[in-house]
Amino acid sequence: MAPRAVILDCDPGQDDAVAILLALASPEEIELLAITTVAGNVPLALTQRNARQVVELTRRRDVPVFAGCARPILEPLVTATEVHGETGLDGVSLPEPTLPLAAEHAVDAIVRLVMERPPGTVTLCPTGPLTNVALALVKEPAIGPRLAEIVLMGGAKALGNVTPAAEFNFWVDPHAARVVFESGVPITMIGLDLTHQVLVTAPRLERIRAIGTPVTRAVHDFLQFFNRHDTARYAIPGAPLHDPCVIAHLLRPGLFAGKRCRVDIETEGRFCRGRSVVDWWGRCDRPANALVLSEADADGFFDLLIERLARL
Repeated sequence: MAPRAVILDCDPGQDDAVAILLALASPEEIELLAITTVAGNVPLALTQRNARQVVELTRRRDVPVFAGCARPILEPLVTATEVHGETGLDGVSLPEPTLPLAAEHAVDAIVRLVMERPPGTVTLCPTGPLTNVALALVKEPAIGPRLAEIVLMGGAKALGNVTPAAEFNFWVDPHAARVVFESGVPITMIGLDLTHQVLVTAPRLERIRAIGTPVTRAVHDFLQFFNRHDTARYAIPGAPLHDPCVIAHLLRPGLFAGKRCRVDIETEGRFCRGRSVVDWWGRCDRPANALVLSEADADGFFDLLIERLARL
């Protein structure tokens, strides 16, 4: 079977970096057409730099990196440097990238790459705020019916992580999230309910370190930094490794379970801006628009991740 064509839209971020590495380590299953970057965990100047650094860490200079939107559609940008550090990849010192940033804007690159490929063959994988994705869908509505699906990290069935109601990616750009969920494109949503089952515990981090390659030493160091915030905040034995779950779902969908639901995005609420309202029990009469994943085999996920990181 031919590998799945994927565009990874991200805001690296340590967990986005691991998602990039997992995709690059899986060429039999994933043809990574491009990495597109957006402002989110840190500003755009850093997310595009970080993405290029991670690509160069694997010596894969064939994957282009595009810079996209520097701010949300309507809201001012809010970052998460308290989690990821001032660079977004704190915890490791990587060389300045020599891979040039692709000249095309990420929104235009998404449109072009989807339109160039046969209908139903490109999967869009956003792991940051959905600004680039929403604007691509608005700029060229023809890409929606051509996408195989959108598999994204964002939202929550239950509690948020930036407010009591909202997850960070959706809270940063709720209007973009609303555009995406109202687009009619098949969506798989991987939210906090799932990712908080996939924790970077000390034994799992040690398994990564023990591989002993330059890539895994870097991953160990930046995940060790990443762990410090959420372990203290939530009193848990490791930080949730959110974004790689998107790529892991493409590779091993059997590691995850959920059901189709209606998801609507609150854009205006005083207390609930960015809330993903998931009709888990089918209480409204609106049709389902997303597969909402809520369960993960965490041990199976880390077995897959560690096996793939060892290839790099």
